[in-house]
Amino acid sequence: MVIAAALRAFPILFHAATRRLLVKSLLLTLLIFAALAVTLWAAFHALRLHFAWGGGGLAEAAATAIAVVAAGWLLFRAIAMAIMGFYADDIILAVERDSYPQAAREARPVGAAQSLRFALASLGRTLGWNLIALPAYLVLLVTGVGSVGLFLVVNATLLGRDLADMVQPRHPSLPPIPRGSRWLMGLVSALLFLIPFVNLLAPVWSAAMAVHMLHGVRRKSA
Repeated sequence: MVIAAALRAFPILFHAATRRLLVKSLLLTLLIFAALAVTLWAAFHALRLHFAWGGGGLAEAAATAIAVVAAGWLLFRAIAMAIMGFYADDIILAVERDSYPQAAREARPVGAAQSLRFALASLGRTLGWNLIALPAYLVLLVTGVGSVGLFLVVNATLLGRDLADMVQPRHPSLPPIPRGSRWLMGLVSALLFLIPFVNLLAPVWSAAMAVHMLHGVRRKSA
């Protein structure tokens, strides 16, 4: 069911609503990481001057680049999903209008305040749990695959919850996505975030997959 939902979600990537959301979310994400890079460079510059370290601008640039790459690995998913959560209604409505028109008419609107609360809660959970797991990520680097495996386990759980929370409030009368299916949905989404370039589409693809999962559960339970 999860794979079928992921495949059914693929066409939404070519929808006009998707293109608009991708432009907005990518610009916001790039602005956030640009601000992070400037902040890190300023911090490294201040430290170098304070401790009279050598290396000059090249050392500062190298340290900033390494830190931004590390932060990107840890933070990109969190920031992308938080932004996606704030704009999720555009994608969810597009999927429901195309595939579930009756459900689209019956859906309960989710306001901006609730979307903002969801985005901040998602960001907080993701940062918190991944920071807790960070020492284990570093220790497992020696195994070659251990860090990736732990990343998938942790983020499958987080993403499954985020995606369910994103779509279920629009249809409170529908049965929720079962816990096991929710985790598998999160696992597929976490895998999408690991693939270069595909990870740029992962938030939108995942949200569309969650819509199909929710309505698939309804059909299965009917």
